[in-house]
Amino acid sequence: MHKVWFITGIGRGLGRELAEQLLAAGHFVFGTARDPSDLQELIAKHPDALAVEQLDLAAGAPRFAAIVEAAANRFGGIDVLVNNAGYGLFGAAEGIEEKQLRRQLEVNLIAPMLLTKYALPHMRARGKGTIIAISSYGGQATHPGASAYHASKWGLEGYFESLSKEIGSFGLRVLIVEPGAARTSFRGAAAEHLSNTPPGYEQTPIASLGSVLRDPARNPIGDPKKIAAAIIEATDNPTDALRLVLGSDAYTNITTALSQRLNQVEGQRLSAAWTDFT
Repeated sequence: MHKVWFITGIGRGLGRELAEQLLAAGHFVFGTARDPSDLQELIAKHPDALAVEQLDLAAGAPRFAAIVEAAANRFGGIDVLVNNAGYGLFGAAEGIEEKQLRRQLEVNLIAPMLLTKYALPHMRARGKGTIIAISSYGGQATHPGASAYHASKWGLEGYFESLSKEIGSFGLRVLIVEPGAARTSFRGAAAEHLSNTPPGYEQTPIASLGSVLRDPARNPIGDPKKIAAAIIEATDNPTDALRLVLGSDAYTNITTALSQRLNQVEGQRLSAAWTDFT
């Protein structure tokens, strides 16, 4: 059955790959992009199945509400909402400027929350649908130099996990996607968004962060085509899993982080109870 997919950030990367595969399969796509001119060829190829609106995710709530209304009206509803657009702000936490931090959270966290808020009434009225949050293995595991990015993804996962418990009775499903590093433009863009490095960090992992991101020898193992196909498959044939882990690097990083976290908590089983009323 052909569905209506609303996807943010279809200008490039995973969003573009998702849109192309969905259109090829006969689905309808309402997409947003910061620069829709990058999509003119794709629009010309699918004039009846693809609609694109310009959107900067830092634009704020009034623009989001209008975009959701346009998406719902264009193809008669929304079956799948994909909160995909985002970027990585990397560098020393001490060097991140307030405006940089606010934009990272606005784009990666606040915008998906608001777009979902405005889409929910439309999707509840239909009594079915899937809301997808594109997170990262960085939503459960951390690396030095990515504090702001991790904050946005950990917040994203907390929000959508809680949401899944609110809307299940309406026939709506939440899927949190946790890809590993993929061969998209993400690393190059991240290298451009590095924060300033304060004096004193020369002997820390922060010092080499830029060169690591720009190193062509460190080619990510994730295939965007396969990642997009796996997301579509998980939507067409849903399971009870809330999270979709994609990439061997994602699996390794997540399981390592969760194991370490659980071990630390288990070691406090007896001491935790000390603060109970007795």
